[in-house]
Amino acid sequence: MRSLSFGAKLSRWREGKYDEREYDFSKTEQGKFYRRGAVIQLPIYLDAKVQAQVERVARKNGKEVSELINQVVQKEMELIEKLTR
Repeated sequence: MRSLSFGAKLSRWREGKYDEREYDFSKTEQGKFYRRGAVIQLPIYLDAKVQAQVERVARKNGKEVSELINQVVQKEMELIEKLTR
């Protein structure tokens, strides 16, 4: 059996023509991984050039990249707050 593209699978699913074994949720537990109050840390992806610059500055100042990025973002947020008052 040939593999269907995502679009074809989606169309078949909308028409009710999907393989039910592939989408059998009858034995799942709703909310199994839900944690009230959980804090999610966002993955932030930088352009390669920006990342290289940040890594160089962080290394030069003996800091972790995340620490430097947090400082830069915090300063930008403070500036935005001042400008939008």
